Formats: sequence, C-alpha cells, structure tokens
Amino acid sequence: MNKLAVITGGTKGIGRATVMKFLSEGFDVVTCARKQADLDNLVYEVKSSFSSARIWAEQADLSKKDQVLGFADFIKSLNKPVDVLLNNTGVFFPGSVHNEEEGNLELMIETNLYSAYYLTRALIEGMIANKSGHIFTTGSIAGIQAYDNGGSYSISKFALLGFTKALREEMKPHGVRVTSILPGATYTASWEGVDLPESRFMKAADIADTIFAAYSLSPHTVLEEVILRPQLGDI
Repeated sequence: MNKLAVITGGTKGIGRATVMKFLSEGFDVVTCARKQADLDNLVYEVKSSFSSARIWAEQADLSKKDQVLGFADFIKSLNKPVDVLLNNTGVFFPGSVHNEEEGNLELMIETNLYSAYYLTRALIEGMIANKSGHIFTTGSIAGIQAYDNGGSYSISKFALLGFTKALREEMKPHGVRVTSILPGATYTASWEGVDLPESRFMKAADIADTIFAAYSLSPHTVLEEVILRPQLGDI
C-alpha cells in the first residue's frame, strides 16, 4: 500500500511542486484548494504524468474552520494512515500594521495559522497512535525577520513558527517529526508582474525537494527548521 501525503494548497507554487514530488516517489496524495478549476487542472496534469498515481483533490477554503474540519473528515474516510502532512495553505497581502486594510490580520491569521492548527489537531492522533509521521509547515523568512510592508503577513508567519516549535516539543516522545520550512522569495504566482528575472528567485521544485529530503532522513533525525534563500539574497 502506498504511503499517504496530505498537502494543503496543492494547486500552485510550492504546494503543487510538492504534490508532484511525492507522487513521483510513489506516494498517494490528498490535496485541497479554494478553486475547483485549479484542482481539475492539477488532477489532469497528474493523470497525464503519473498513470498509476492516486490523488484526491478536494475543494475547501481552509481559512474557514468548518471547511478545515470537513477536509479532515474526508481524509479520515480514506482509512489510510497519514505519513506526511504539509500545512502549506497561505495568503499574502502587503501592508503596514498602522495603516493596512482592515481585516488583513484576521484573514492571514485564519489562513496561515488556524488552518495548520485545526488540521494538525484533527489528524495528529493517528500519527501518535502509529508512533510515526512527519508534519511540515510552510513558513517564511518573514516569520524570522520582519520587513517593511510585511505587516500582518509577518505576524502570521511568526505565529506559525511558534506553533511549529511548540508542536515539535510535544511530539518528541511520540515518534512524530515536525519541521518548519522557511523559504525566501520563490517563483510562484505571488510574484507575477514583478520586474525581476525568474533567475532571481528560488524554484518551487527546490523547496519540494528539500521537504522530501527532510522526510527521507532516518527516524532518528529531524530537521527542525530549514531556511532557504535565493543565492543573491532576499528580495
């Protein structure tokens, strides 16, 4: 039986690259996104590239608790142990704390932090029972160094790193590994329209390869935090 990876926000950028990476390594994958058309495109590409792959793609807005729990219920209905959980769902709106648009903080906390919190809580008991599993969060350089116009995004990513650190401590005696992935500027849809060459950014596939490499270490070792930056530095 193939192992199962759950990857949220799997239709674009780092999420999509990680879906493809784990499928290429023989995993079954469950993913989700807000837009059905994006999910349909992903499934079509997967079926074209991996004829024997099994992927489940569910429409869900993980900024909403009830939809997070509904997605978790679907995963549990598959009756397959979750070997990997990548909490990758995220949203970014630029702005400064003192004058950003009203509601920015709430939306980014709900999307970037609460989605990971509630989905992890819903799935982690199975990992604890099996004494195995690996939980990743897609953080950001913005979660370790605030920057101008980062505002509530930076706040949410600092909080996500704190969540991941706390979870790591809690899971030590249960055989469940926990890793925070902290990438800098990665070439995804978020950077469309920016007047910079693609070569200035990291590749999403590099982040996916890093996640799989961290997972592939023996159970005796965990990469707690991985910082990745473009070769020429932050943007």
